[in-house]
Amino acid sequence: MKYFIAIFIVSLLLLTGCDNKEEKNNDIVNINESNKTSDNTTNYHASSLSTPVPKEEIMSAFSTPVNYPEETNRQTNMTLCCNTLNGTVVKAGAEFSFCDTVGQATPEKGYKEADIFDLDGNIQTGYGGGKCQVSTTLYNAVLAIPTLVVTERHPHTREVYYVEEGKDACISYGGADLKFRNDNDFDIKIYATNNYLTIDVSIAKISY
Repeated sequence: MKYFIAIFIVSLLLLTGCDNKEEKNNDIVNINESNKTSDNTTNYHASSLSTPVPKEEIMSAFSTPVNYPEETNRQTNMTLCCNTLNGTVVKAGAEFSFCDTVGQATPEKGYKEADIFDLDGNIQTGYGGGKCQVSTTLYNAVLAIPTLVVTERHPHTREVYYVEEGKDACISYGGADLKFRNDNDFDIKIYATNNYLTIDVSIAKISY
């Protein structure tokens, strides 16, 4: 009799173990299926939240001639200035400042000494000579867009060769500046390059 009771108890233990294994296997399957669902959901949201690529449309462009391309110091200064200005975005309703954007011309930034005009119209040498041609080129590109309102502009103390009289824009860090306000309901982007024979500036509308 004891023999049959022992066999009965062992059989019960074996059956209970099989049930536990099946439950554990079912748990693993459920976890894996849950992970698959979670992964699919994550991928869906990632694709739906992708950032739209902005579109650009050129609104105006202006170029000024470089009459003395062999002046390496001036070329260096204009290239540095264009590189800093290039790609600048002016938000809708914001005011742009040339001096704040480009900064002061210093030898630490790589600027060289070149011809500049003093307050009396005399030719002197100073760091950053040539930056005014970049600001003048930008000024004329701005003038072609009525919704860009010029809020500050200064003429040179003597006539410049690269633009007609009255269309120049002198800049001097800490003094004369070129400023304009973007009265559009969209952002704009400024492009500026020194092609050594011309300074080219264009202004693009940014839309999303």
